[in-house]
This record gives sequence, structure tokens and C-alpha cells, in this order.
Amino acid sequence: MEEATSAYQAALTPGVARYLLDRGIGREEAVTHRLGVVGDHPFPGHERFRGMLAIPYLDRNGAPLTVRFRCLEEHDHRAAFHGKYNTIKDDPPRMYGIADVHQAGDTIEVTEGELDRIILRKIGLHAVAIPGASLWQGRHRRMLAGFNRVRIWGDPDDAGAEFTARICRSLRSAKGVRLRDGDVSETYMQGGAQALLDLIKENDQ
Repeated sequence: MEEATSAYQAALTPGVARYLLDRGIGREEAVTHRLGVVGDHPFPGHERFRGMLAIPYLDRNGAPLTVRFRCLEEHDHRAAFHGKYNTIKDDPPRMYGIADVHQAGDTIEVTEGELDRIILRKIGLHAVAIPGASLWQGRHRRMLAGFNRVRIWGDPDDAGAEFTARICRSLRSAKGVRLRDGDVSETYMQGGAQALLDLIKENDQ
């Protein structure tokens, strides 16, 4: 997995770098989180992810545990026989950004997607991501059970509402943050860090 992650990092193209920058993720964040792209020579088993953004899931020491892939094409993903986000076959559901579970104080943020988590980390918040309500697991609850405050940043749509509700039912310390202007990344691009910090103030009142 280390070899694949390093190869995909090295294959990051200017076009993909612009895609990330349009979502608030600059070179520093891309390097820190080891983002890359599956190039012309995918690793065995990754052939169908060619051209996709590679998002490695790192352990607390920065070593890759697995990689998820985000299709960058604007098309019907089902017709192309893949999802917008794709997981390696038989890979168990994981929490993204687990190093922050060990580094955070009494508060942690939970986002619905990996790129949103990177944005919260960029503005100085400790955060993890669960890529969808259906992937929330009992072990994830146990990992976050020791925090006094867990803020849930579900997208402002039906799926996001279910994501927030499911985690709040599982954790007494959890409370949803009310996003109005799109997801975390869209809110950041519209109003910068302050727009997200203002939502936290509202949430904590």
C-alpha cells in the first residue's frame, strides 16, 4: 500500500491539483494528506480506478492503510459501472483521519467526506470523516465515545440529515452543525474559515 500511495502521489497532475484547489485544498494539504491520482500504470486490482483521485487512509503515524478513489469525470457514474467514490473490494468501512482521534482534546469534528475533513483540518480543527451514514460502525462509536463534544457536519440534503441523525443516535455527545450554503468545502470556498467558525459558534450556543 505504501508503494501504491507513493506512486499515485508522484502522478498528481496539474489538472487534478486545480480540481483540489477549486475545493480549497492547496499543495500543502495535498502533500500532508498524500493525495494523488491513479496514473497509466495502476497497481494490481486498481485498474478500474485509472484517472481517479487517490485518497489514502493513513494510520496515526502516516502510513497508508488503504486507498479510496474519487472519479473526477462529470458523467453518469453508474453508467460507467462505478461510483463517484470507490472502495477496494472487500475493504472494511474505515474512519478517515484517525490520527486526530489521538491528537484532539475534548472536542472532535466528524464530516461526511474525506475532502471536507481536510478543509476542517486546514482551519485548525481536529476532525475525522465517515464517508456516508451506511458506513458508520459500532467501532467508530467506541473510537469517539471519550469526547465531550462531537460536532457532525452532514451535507445539507436528505443523505446528510440521515448521516447526522444516525451518529447523534449513537453518541450522546454528538450534535449536528447546520450547514446552509452547501457542504463544508463549498461553505469554505464561499466564506473562508470564518464562515465555518461562525457555524461552530451557533452550534455551541
